[in-house]
Amino acid sequence: MNEIFTHTQEKLQSLSIKELENLAQKIREEIIKIVSKNGGHLSSNLGAVELTIAMHTVFDAKNDPFIFDVSHQSYTHKLLSGKEKIFHTLRQIDGLSGYTKPSEGDYFIAGHSSTSISLAVGACKAIALKNEKRIPVALIGDGALSAGMAYEALNELGDSKFPCVIILNDNEMSISKPIGAISKYLSQAMATQFYQNFKKRVVKMLDVLPDSATYMAKRFEESFRLITPGLLFEELGLEYIGPINGHNLTEIISALKQAKAMQKPCVIHAQTLKGKGYALAEGQHSKWHGVGAFDINSGELLKKSSTKSATEIFSQKLLELATKYENIVGITAAMPSGTGLDKLIEKFPKRFWDVAIAEQHAVTSMAAMAREGFKPFIAIYSTFLQRAYDQVIHDCAIMNLNVVFAMDRAGIVGEDGETHQGVFDVSFLAPLPHLTLVAPRDELMMENIIEYAYFHKGPLAFRYPRGSFILDKEFNPSKVELGKAQWLIKNEKSEIAFIGYGQGVGKAWQVLNEMQEKIDLIDLIFAKPLDEMLLKDLAKKSKIWFVFSENAKIGGVASLLQAFIQKNDLEIKIISFEYEDEFIEHGKTSEVEKKLKLDIESIIEKIKLYL
Repeated sequence: MNEIFTHTQEKLQSLSIKELENLAQKIREEIIKIVSKNGGHLSSNLGAVELTIAMHTVFDAKNDPFIFDVSHQSYTHKLLSGKEKIFHTLRQIDGLSGYTKPSEGDYFIAGHSSTSISLAVGACKAIALKNEKRIPVALIGDGALSAGMAYEALNELGDSKFPCVIILNDNEMSISKPIGAISKYLSQAMATQFYQNFKKRVVKMLDVLPDSATYMAKRFEESFRLITPGLLFEELGLEYIGPINGHNLTEIISALKQAKAMQKPCVIHAQTLKGKGYALAEGQHSKWHGVGAFDINSGELLKKSSTKSATEIFSQKLLELATKYENIVGITAAMPSGTGLDKLIEKFPKRFWDVAIAEQHAVTSMAAMAREGFKPFIAIYSTFLQRAYDQVIHDCAIMNLNVVFAMDRAGIVGEDGETHQGVFDVSFLAPLPHLTLVAPRDELMMENIIEYAYFHKGPLAFRYPRGSFILDKEFNPSKVELGKAQWLIKNEKSEIAFIGYGQGVGKAWQVLNEMQEKIDLIDLIFAKPLDEMLLKDLAKKSKIWFVFSENAKIGGVASLLQAFIQKNDLEIKIISFEYEDEFIEHGKTSEVEKKLKLDIESIIEKIKLYL
């Protein structure tokens, strides 16, 4: 076995620091090579190479639970743990996932942030009940610590005192920034055995000294800790080591060994550089977080879309409206550039905010702004709105507040896979009283819908795809009226109809063009409320309805139409081209659709059975 990257713990422990550094260099080169071809998360992975090598050196990845928060930084882990022969299939259909995945030998799946410490606490409890000696190791970024779930877990962990190691990968120094030479010295000193021994002696001393001396010793200890970055964690009951250099293997391995020996919950604060090893990506450059295929020498993307994305359309139209209407406000949860809200934050910093990874807080805070007479636009990915479902119900829908949910990345999003597919929003939002659901089919309709959303009374959610719309200007836009659909193509002799919602209208149009059949085409525009008058007219002439919508079949648009048919006692057969009851894996969207038999050819084949 002549593998370059795959290393057991025993093999890593036999290597010198210089040999480990050479391994880190080779891993970086491999990550850059594959990501430049396949796309993926680059800067986060390059910044976590040494941390991951040290984890595999000090702990046993086959025994100790390795838990990667978000897990988009797990490429080094994949290479070390035996995936090097299939690493070239990264993010490709039927290939290696870009995130951790138990079916690939990982401990847990991840794709959303701030779950790692909670998972570690659960693993700790299970290990204790089974009376085992394993130690969970969680790698979490400073950004993920902006979510409340992480602090809920830290609070319990500090109280329970289970052996657990949390590596805080701080690549922005946003948790705490050492100030001055003395603070820097003390912070580095905390990583040494001297500091840890000193701290233990202070604790013992406090137990035996008389009250007057105890008071002075406590003040000394508190003063010492106040000028170090670990105060927060130590107040929660966790041990703290750092900050250390997250690219210095000697420091990291030493800190991990020390944390392992403590047999307590411990945070290791490691400062790293995003994109380390690839000069163009080093530092705080958001474009290198998640990238498509690119030229290694120039850093230029190999494929540049000439068509405007739905996100760009949203950003430009909302900017236009926000300039016109001063009561428009907006928020995003750590996705300013991804949602296009960055342009509004830049122009109106007092009216638009990025609240970091805090979807629940984002929704509830905007509910209060709506209560105060403002018109909030909450820009959020469909998959991330799942994290604030209770807030949508409890804080927005019940009070019928004028809040707009702009749901980006609806439908299949491709290479990010199961955790990121935006295929459930129709299903989980449709049952909510007061909530209106709408979706644009193209750019002009999206602009109309955004403007309509501003004047709409009550909570409203509209969904749009990643990338561009299928349709451009094939159909004239209609005026957006609550619950009104648009009959795009009408054939008096047609006994079947295509009914589309959002991007599904474009898919239906593609099928129609390919088939060259005279078939009715309807754009629902609204999934809730439905245009009952139009649908009743359609039912008089068309007895088979084919539904095109990029949502799960259960609770999806076809399900809503079926309820309408049952309510009105109509004899209509519905065939849905929505997604079956399974999680959709990663891969290029076109290849994923083909695998699901939802590509144009497969759909036509099924439709022909009814002609």
